[in-house]
Amino acid sequence: MTQPAIAREDFQCVLYRVANGVATVTLNRPERRNALNRRAYDELEAAFRHVSADPDARCVVVTGADPAFCSGEDVKEMMTGERPAAPPPPSTEHRATPAAMAVIDCPKPVIAAVNGSAVGWGMELALYADIRIASDKAVFAELFVKRGLICDVGGFWKLPGLVGPAKAAELLFTGDAIDAAEAQRIGLVSYVTAHADLMPRTLDLAARIAANPPLALASLKEGLRRTTFGDPHEVGAWAIANIHRLFATEDHREGVRSFLEKRAPVFHGR
Repeated sequence: MTQPAIAREDFQCVLYRVANGVATVTLNRPERRNALNRRAYDELEAAFRHVSADPDARCVVVTGADPAFCSGEDVKEMMTGERPAAPPPPSTEHRATPAAMAVIDCPKPVIAAVNGSAVGWGMELALYADIRIASDKAVFAELFVKRGLICDVGGFWKLPGLVGPAKAAELLFTGDAIDAAEAQRIGLVSYVTAHADLMPRTLDLAARIAANPPLALASLKEGLRRTTFGDPHEVGAWAIANIHRLFATEDHREGVRSFLEKRAPVFHGR
C-alpha cells in the first residue's frame, strides 16, 4: 500500500478525525469554497492513504467545511499562480490522478456528505464515494467542458453506471448544474436531507456500516468494484493524458480567461 506523503499533523487544508469506527475527512478551505490547490490535492490523497491503513477506521465520510462541498480546482491559483498548470513532455507516462485513486482504492466504504456546491473536481470527488447523501443546498456540475477540458475518472467510470449513459452524456456535454432534488431523481445521490440533518444522518449510516465486520466490508466493496465496467486506473490514465493535451489548447485558455473575467467564453476549436 502506498504510504502517505504528508503526516496527519501537518495537514493544513484537510481535517481528519476518527470516532467510533468512522473516519471523517473534511476539506477545510471554506474561504475558497474548498477549491483544491496542489497542497489540498496532496493532503486529500494523504488522508485517504491514512484511512486505508487505519485499523480504527471502518467507514469513511468525506465532506467539506460549509458553505461548500468542493468547488473544484482553485482556478485562479492553479492556472494563474507562480507555477501554473502545464502539460508534461510528450514522453511522460500518464497516470490517474493520485488523489482520485486514493479515494477509489480505499478498501473502506466511503460516504460523501455533500453539503453544498460539488462542481468540477468536487463532483468527481462525490462520484468516487460508494454512497452519496446530499443537503438540500447541494448543487452538482461536471463543468469541465466549459473550461475546454474533460472530466477526471469519475465522470467516465462511475457516472454512466449511476445515471445511465445518456444522462451522463448530457451532464458532461453541457456542464449544466443540477440541484439536490434532481440529483436524487436521476440516481446520483441516495438521499436528500435538510442541511442541518446532513451530518447526523450521514454519521448514523456510517456507524451502522462500521459496526459490521471489516473484512466482509472490504470484500463487498471489492466485489462491487469488479462488477463495474472498466479499470479505473486505465480510465483515469486515459483521462489525464487527454486533459494534459487539452491544457495546451486555445479553447482551454479562453475558458479560464472568461471564468476569471466573468464573461461568456468564445470557443474556436483550436
